[in-house]
Amino acid sequence: MKVRFMVIFIGIVFFLAAAYTSLFFFNFKGTPIYGVSFDPEYASYLLPNAGEGFLAVINDWNFKYIRLPAHWDQVEKTRGKYDFSDIDWYVDRAGDNDVKVMLALGQKTPRWPECHIPVWAKDLPHSVYREELKRYISATVEHYKNHPALEFWQVENEPFLGFGSCRPMTVAEAKEEIELVKRLDPRHKTILSDSGELSLWGKSANVADLFGTTVYRKVWNKYVGVWSYKFLPASFYRFKLWLADRAPVEAFIIELQAEPWIAKHINESTPEELLSFVDRAVIQNNISYAQKIGLPRVYLWGAEWWYWLKLKGHNEIPDYIATLNRVP
Repeated sequence: MKVRFMVIFIGIVFFLAAAYTSLFFFNFKGTPIYGVSFDPEYASYLLPNAGEGFLAVINDWNFKYIRLPAHWDQVEKTRGKYDFSDIDWYVDRAGDNDVKVMLALGQKTPRWPECHIPVWAKDLPHSVYREELKRYISATVEHYKNHPALEFWQVENEPFLGFGSCRPMTVAEAKEEIELVKRLDPRHKTILSDSGELSLWGKSANVADLFGTTVYRKVWNKYVGVWSYKFLPASFYRFKLWLADRAPVEAFIIELQAEPWIAKHINESTPEELLSFVDRAVIQNNISYAQKIGLPRVYLWGAEWWYWLKLKGHNEIPDYIATLNRVP
């Protein structure tokens, strides 16, 4: 009996090892469209002039696809009063330059602290909180749905991932928000995202019109310090799409790591410290890895940092970024 058990166990181990190894041989080399994320709030913290940094993204680096957040706590600082003037400037500049915008909304939008909830809403009973959240979503959709720069709505950012100080969200609640957006604006597709490394996408891959995954290769956390995902083959992401019955043509890399993820804030670090974690070669390797995943569009993550480097006189990464969308 023990011998039989051991034979079965060894067979399973060999099968899993062979399946894992085979993933390294099924890559889908392609040349995706490159976009970029930009957060005006974070840029205002990091840069002396956030608008100047944004203009560098669309003019100097020639990105034609931008992901911008409409953070709830920035749009509705006072309950019932919506102020879109700041984000208007960025969406309008995108429109002036034939740049297409993916606008992120919801309780959870890109950049720390992940959930950008107004102070006045944090302690509301959940049913009231949900109604206020939907009012902000409705106001944002009504404000931008006819803007010529708008391409997609990102509804929530990794809503089922327990990262950041956020209220938990159910699949039903996420679907409710997506249905609300689609009812108010049937012309523009919706996209919902999830972690590429920390989720199997069972709850997230088929909720919206499109799906977005993050791709991080080297991170830091307080429990283990620096952690690398280089053991994951590029086809790992395609395999998870297959498991979720989601077509690759309907999926984007919504965040490709192109900035360091370290223990300290960027403004508390030297350029040399940061470049020892992510330099030009690392970004090139990450882009090559993303090409092997084979999804049609890749949004890079780190534009605010690239411009910060440029202001510090470190041009190797900014100069490389400028080549990605260069017209021959």
